Amino acid sequence: MTEYVIPPPPQASLPVSTGEGRFPVRRVFCVGRNYAAHAREMGKDPDREPPFFFMKPADAVIGAAGTIPYPSLTSSFHHEIELVVALGAGGREVAPADALALVWGYGVGVDLTRRDLQDEAKKLSRPWDWAKGFDASAPCTPIRPVAEVGHPDSGEIWLRVNGELRQHGDLKDLIWSVPEVISAISTAVDLAPGDLIYSGTPAGVGPMQPGDVVSGGVAGVAEFTFTVGSADRRPV
Repeated sequence: MTEYVIPPPPQASLPVSTGEGRFPVRRVFCVGRNYAAHAREMGKDPDREPPFFFMKPADAVIGAAGTIPYPSLTSSFHHEIELVVALGAGGREVAPADALALVWGYGVGVDLTRRDLQDEAKKLSRPWDWAKGFDASAPCTPIRPVAEVGHPDSGEIWLRVNGELRQHGDLKDLIWSVPEVISAISTAVDLAPGDLIYSGTPAGVGPMQPGDVVSGGVAGVAEFTFTVGSADRRPV
């Protein structure tokens, strides 16, 4: 048995809808500007600039329920709802036609963003890590297996803040489909079981304040509700 000089961190994981065990999270890949309308609202031209990838740490993943803390270092805390793809198998240079065979299931997540830090990083041509990879920045619903939900390639995706509709779109409007996203990532790294992919957000991203009630979902996959807490508090 391996001995460690300090206690190893706990395995990041999510519940599954079947109630049997938990889904272990290995890595979190995120797709930027994968809906044309969102790319345009961020001041970009989707016809000239394709989507791209960034990452979050595995332990940024928490349940999309209860209270989510308002993070430090920001006064512009934004929501970005996304279909989440959970891989049960891995591969390298996977063809799009073979990509869905890697998928264990799907969930609905929110790519939480410190927008002011991201804007500053863009101006200075610096990485986005502080803007995207902070604690509790990747809430997600329980993962539902493919046997329950199939492979959703169309359907409503939406998010509300205090009952007001902020984001609304359809999965069919993804610039890169889920198979194409999986294939593209697999050309850069070896995908592995436990990898999560946040597949991109529709237009309408915006700020949240302490006390806001945030709800959202993807038709046929899952829905969630959480409350934005005060700064520097761990999720309840």
